[in-house]
Amino acid sequence: MTEGENDMTARVTMDDLKRALQEGSGVDEGVDLDRDLPTKAFADLGYDSLAVLETGLRLGRENDIEIDDSVFNELDTPQQLLDAINQALETRAGAAS
Repeated sequence: MTEGENDMTARVTMDDLKRALQEGSGVDEGVDLDRDLPTKAFADLGYDSLAVLETGLRLGRENDIEIDDSVFNELDTPQQLLDAINQALETRAGAAS
């Protein structure tokens, strides 16, 4: 988030998710995150449940939100992870208003 940006407008993007996956778990050979990330399951992209947990926690720390670890066990796709992170951001913003 840039300086002066309103916390209530904070959103994590697919690019943020891609960066967090690359930094935390790398990318399997033959996987094109630019093309495949929005549409494929984590397992098809070569990421196990630990990589999903690590990525979710990383994005949570970066955005100063806490998400219960159990949420990550239910996520199959990057879009679901992105939605969970952004829901937590919306909940925090609602609590702050």
